[in-house]
Amino acid sequence: MANPKPAKDLPLNPDTLTLLKEASTATVATLLYKKGFRNCYVQGVAPLGEGKRMVGPAYTLRYIVAREDTDPIEAFRERDHPQRVAIETCPEGHVLVMDCRQDATAASAGSILLTRLQVRGGAGVVTDGGIRDAGGAAALDMPVFAAKPSAPTNLTKHHAVDLDVPISCGGAAVYPGDIIVADGDGVMVIPRHLADEIAAESAPMELYEEFVLEEVLGGRAIIGLYPPTDPDSLTRFEAWKARRAT
Repeated sequence: MANPKPAKDLPLNPDTLTLLKEASTATVATLLYKKGFRNCYVQGVAPLGEGKRMVGPAYTLRYIVAREDTDPIEAFRERDHPQRVAIETCPEGHVLVMDCRQDATAASAGSILLTRLQVRGGAGVVTDGGIRDAGGAAALDMPVFAAKPSAPTNLTKHHAVDLDVPISCGGAAVYPGDIIVADGDGVMVIPRHLADEIAAESAPMELYEEFVLEEVLGGRAIIGLYPPTDPDSLTRFEAWKARRAT
């Protein structure tokens, strides 16, 4: 089967990213599962710092295993080194997503490069590798999601090879332009062609769950309420929405 259409051929509705900024990854995961997508969660990564949320299209960097003849420390002097180029070319508002083959024994980037990305308007970073100078990275306004802090430079384990190509990150496929949504529960990858639908469906789902939580706190049993298999659940929900609107 062919790869998905390129991002340029799949324009987003103007309000899609705004709507997704209010959607939890749990909601996104459930909505994707309803559409048959089970493997869109980036395994093994977490935010550096508390209260981090992130939404934006993916811009990708692929690493393969480093080798002694290709990754001496002098490699950073190369002006076309893909890691450095990624920092300087990731479009504003995009999330830099790095494929480190789920190997966090070395860093994929550090706080200096990530500060530069923030200054350039990056929406965030996701890596299934490590991050060095993690305290500085965690202090950025730009969210950083990584496997763990890791002091060794990327050259010891990772050889940067490709930009803006399909990758895997934490076991999830990421195509350039897919929409990344991240919060305290982790990182979800929304296939770009589904982003408008997921965004439109997220707010009604979260509103119902807000209603459910109030019902549960009030002593209501969960069976028939969540999901609303009891028709009276939806009747109470409509009345609850009407009260909120007044």
